[in-house]
Amino acid sequence: MQKCAMLQLRQRRWIWLLAWGLLSALGSLVLARLALAELRDAFETDARIMHRLLSQRVVQHDAVMATLALLQPRQSAQPQPPEQRLGAVYPQILALQRRDAGAPWPQDSLRAAEARSRQSRHAALANLDLAAGRYQLVLGADPSSYALLIDLRATVPWSEWPMRPDSSPVRVTLEHQGQRFLLQPGQVRDGGWRFDFHKHLAADSQPFDMVAVRQVGWQALPWGWFLAWAGAMAALLLALQALQRQRAGRRRAEELLRLGQISRLNSLGELAAGMAHELNQPLTAVLANTQAASRLLREDPPDLATARTAMTQAVEQARRAASVVGRLRRLVERPELSGQVQPVLLQEALDNALYLLEPELSRRHVQPVRKTPATPLAVLADPVALEQIIHNLLMNALQALEQTGAGPRELTLSLSEDQGQGLLSVYDNGPGIPPERMARIFEPFFTTRQAGLGLGLSLCETLAVGMGGALSASSPASGGAEFRLTLPLAAPDDPKQP
Repeated sequence: MQKCAMLQLRQRRWIWLLAWGLLSALGSLVLARLALAELRDAFETDARIMHRLLSQRVVQHDAVMATLALLQPRQSAQPQPPEQRLGAVYPQILALQRRDAGAPWPQDSLRAAEARSRQSRHAALANLDLAAGRYQLVLGADPSSYALLIDLRATVPWSEWPMRPDSSPVRVTLEHQGQRFLLQPGQVRDGGWRFDFHKHLAADSQPFDMVAVRQVGWQALPWGWFLAWAGAMAALLLALQALQRQRAGRRRAEELLRLGQISRLNSLGELAAGMAHELNQPLTAVLANTQAASRLLREDPPDLATARTAMTQAVEQARRAASVVGRLRRLVERPELSGQVQPVLLQEALDNALYLLEPELSRRHVQPVRKTPATPLAVLADPVALEQIIHNLLMNALQALEQTGAGPRELTLSLSEDQGQGLLSVYDNGPGIPPERMARIFEPFFTTRQAGLGLGLSLCETLAVGMGGALSASSPASGGAEFRLTLPLAAPDDPKQP
């Protein structure tokens, strides 16, 4: 049983640990998804800002080229045209070349770019070198065409850039026709989660692709929140476990209360049945004596002396019944008074019980053998309860002797002192008590007789223990059964001692 309970306890612990692990894992998964979604949103927001800033700059290049084409008739005669000072206004423009009508370009690539520009009617790329971060932008116009040499790194508006390029984990590049220019290196590693952003800049003349990449590793996850969630789940499960234990304790207490109520009802039934059992003897004697007195008084002449004796016995039995009822009343109304004891002579209690059972002894042809000490034994007991115990023990012995058949019937009553206790031994040579029934002999409602209630010995033991004594049973080797009642001896100088 203990091993089974330990196994169940261990299983319950594993179930709680498994529940904690599952809740912690699910909560951490949700937190991780939320954290990754937040990182992705922040990444895409920054990427869109970078794309907008770069698109504004390349669109600005187209605007500069268009402005040059519009203003060139008035500026062509000046010794140093103002467009040569564009670098002071736009630091990303490193140089400006102008080809007047009929003049050749110094490079064929510029001539080809001018042809594409005239065909598309907007500026065209030439001499693209993304590895060096430079390219030329050519616009074909009349009477003069222009070519700008642009530095890509100077094009980036770093003062408005949404992140620090030297420490940001995001890698940003500009790509076109297999070439790539690295704006910021970022920190791209293997493993984890990868965020990508890919979009063309808003200028047909400079069709660069801005590519942003961020690699989110395990270290970027909110481990602090994971631990906090796991701790919260542990606290919640501990609270649920404590609540479950509290409910189980409350159910256990309610069950114990219910069992206690049932036990009290059973005890009440046992007490009522026991009292009925105890009152049956004196009331039967009262009925028999009064009937005998009535019969004697009807005789002619009436036998008054015998009738008086019968009535005296009836009165004694009525008083005994009243004492039983009074003790029951005290037990119910004032339980603290039910256990009051006083010095009682054990011999007198035995004599009273034998006197009441004289008719039963005569009917069964039993002559009890008494063994009493020379000095009377005074014990501390409730007189009525003591008489009740002795009466029950003698009646049980007489009922056992009825089963001996035609053989001799022995009933031995011994009084002695044993280790500071007054001892009454009741022995009969009846069939005895089988070993398998000995352990249950004082159990309520356990009986070996068909008409028995199984309450007499249980009630006797309860009364004996209530007076500070004990009641035991044994089967001697010679056969039969012996019941031993022990009660505390009264002090010799007790003023209440008879």
